[in-house]
Amino acid sequence: MKNNTMRTTLLASSLMLASGALYADAHDARAIAERLVDEHFQNSTLSREEQIEELLWFAKAAEPFRGMEIKTVAEGLTTHIYERDVLAEAFGELTGIEVTHNIIGEGDVVNNMQTQMQSGRNIYDGYVNDSDAIGTHIRYGSTINISEAMENEWSDFTLPTLDLDDFIGIQYTTGPDGSIYQLPTQQFANLYWFRHDWFEREDLQEQFREIYGYDLGVPTNWTAYEDIAEFFTKHVGEIDGTKVYGHMDYGRRDPSLGWRFHDSWLSMAGMGSAGVPFGNPVDDWGIRVDEESRPVGASVSRGGATNSPAAVFAVTKMVDWLEKYAPSEASGMTFGEAGPVPAQGNIAQQIFWYTAFTADMTDPGLPVTEEDGTPKWRMAPSPVGPYWEEGMKVGYQDVGSWTFFDSTPEDRRTAAWLFAQFTTAKTVSLEKLMAGLTPIRESDIFSEQMTEMAPKLGGLVEFYRSPNESNWTPSSTNVPDYPRMAPLWWQNLAPAVNGEISPQEALDNLAGDLDNIMARLARARVFENYSPNLNGEQDPEEWLSRSGSPRAKLDDEMPQGTTVPYDEMMEAWMAAGTR
Repeated sequence: MKNNTMRTTLLASSLMLASGALYADAHDARAIAERLVDEHFQNSTLSREEQIEELLWFAKAAEPFRGMEIKTVAEGLTTHIYERDVLAEAFGELTGIEVTHNIIGEGDVVNNMQTQMQSGRNIYDGYVNDSDAIGTHIRYGSTINISEAMENEWSDFTLPTLDLDDFIGIQYTTGPDGSIYQLPTQQFANLYWFRHDWFEREDLQEQFREIYGYDLGVPTNWTAYEDIAEFFTKHVGEIDGTKVYGHMDYGRRDPSLGWRFHDSWLSMAGMGSAGVPFGNPVDDWGIRVDEESRPVGASVSRGGATNSPAAVFAVTKMVDWLEKYAPSEASGMTFGEAGPVPAQGNIAQQIFWYTAFTADMTDPGLPVTEEDGTPKWRMAPSPVGPYWEEGMKVGYQDVGSWTFFDSTPEDRRTAAWLFAQFTTAKTVSLEKLMAGLTPIRESDIFSEQMTEMAPKLGGLVEFYRSPNESNWTPSSTNVPDYPRMAPLWWQNLAPAVNGEISPQEALDNLAGDLDNIMARLARARVFENYSPNLNGEQDPEEWLSRSGSPRAKLDDEMPQGTTVPYDEMMEAWMAAGTR
C-alpha cells in the first residue's frame, strides 16, 4: 500500500504540473470545473485549485467515452440519493457521460447482482454493493479485481489523487490475497442510542438507583441494557404526558429482519472468535474457516457457532426485549419503518441503532432536538453480551462499495469506474459526508467542517475519530455466497421472533441450511478460490469443550448490570488516541 501511496503522490504532482498544457485550449472544461466547485463543492479538504485540477483530470480521462450513457445502482440511503441528484448530474456535465444512478431496495440490488453474476447478462454497469458480499466476490471469479485492473485496463483511468490509504473501510473490501475488490462509497455503524437528557435527570437517576442498586448510565453489558429497558417501560412509563419505552426494534417477516441478525447481532453477544476486522476462525455469522480460508461449517457439530449457546442467548434476548419493552407496533415493522421511530420522542434507548439515521435526527423541529438543533440524544458503544471477550468485534459497520463485473462491456465498465471515483474523490467526498453523514475518508473525518458539526451529531464524529471504531466491522470473507445465504437468516429466524418455534430450533434450522448451501456449492465446483470443505459432523460437546468459539453455555448469562457515565465513557474512548 505504501508503494501505491508513493505512486499516487508522484502522479498527483505530475498531474498538477501538466494540467496547464493539457487544458490550454479546454476553456469550457475549466469553466465547468470552476462552477461546480463554487456551486456544489465548496467544502473539501483540497484547496479550490486542487479541486479544479482533480475535476479537469476527469474531463480529460472521460474523452473516449463522451456521449455514452451508463446505468449504475445503489440502495435508498441519503448518501446515494445525493450521488444521484447532485453527483451524477455534475459528472455528466463535466465528462459528457450520462449516468442513470438508480435507487432501489437493498434486496433488489443483491438480486440484480446475483442475476448478473450467474447469467453473464449485463444489467448495471456498476453496483454499490455492501462489502458483506466480499466473500462472494473473492470466490466466483466474475468480480473485477480492482487492484489488478488499476495496474492494467484502468491504468490510464485511475485518478492519481484517489489515495486508497485515506479510505477508512478499504480493509473490508480486501480479499485474503491482498487485492481490493470493491471501492467504499459510504459507511455507517450500528451503535447504542439513548436520550441523554432523560438519563441526566436527577429524579430518574435516584429512582433507578433505588430499584436496581447501581447508577443509570450508558450500559456496558446486556444486563444493564435490560434493566434500563424495564425501568423506562414499566417504572417510568410516561414523560411529559407521553408514553415512553425502554427499547426499540423491528420484527416483521421481511428481508430486513435478516440484517437485524446477520449484521453482527450474534457477535455482539460474543458468539464468534477474537480478531478484527473478522473473527478468526469463526466469524460473526458463526461460519468457521480453515487455515486456507475455506469454510468448514456453521453448525456446532462442524465447529461453527451459528446454533451455539451464545447465539441462542442473543436471539432469545432479541425476542424477549421486542415483546416486553418496545412499542407493540414494532413487531410488525421493517428496518426502514422502525428507523425513524426514536426521533418521535418516546424511546429511551436502542441497543442496535444505525448511524445512517443520524441525518434524519438533527432537525431542530424534532422532539429529540433543542431549538438550535443540538441533540437531546447521544450515541455510544453498544453493550456487549456475556460471551464477549476482549479482542472480539463489538458491532457492525455497513460499507457500501462500488463493485464491477466482467460481464459488463469494458468501455461501459471503465466509464462506470470513472463515475465511482468521482463519487469518492476528495473534491466531492466532504460535501457528500456533510449531506449523508456516512464517512469514507479519514481526511474528511478530521476536517474542520466535521469538528464544527460534531456538537450537533451526538457522538458520530468522536466515534469515527476514535481508534475503537475499528472494532465495528462488516460481514467477513468467511461467507462464500452472500446472495444465496443471506435470505436464510430471516426465513429461519422469523418463526422464532413470531413465537412459533424456539430460538434453539430456529438456529438449528439456520445452521443446517447454511451447511447445506455450502455443501452444494462445494459439489458444484462453482468457486475458483476458497471453496467450502465441510468438516464431518461430531458430537457438539467435542467442539464446545475446546477453547474459543463455539463456547459452552455459561452458568450465569445475566451477571450484574454495569454502566458508566456518558462523559466519563467518552473521555476514556478518546483517551485511547485517534485513528
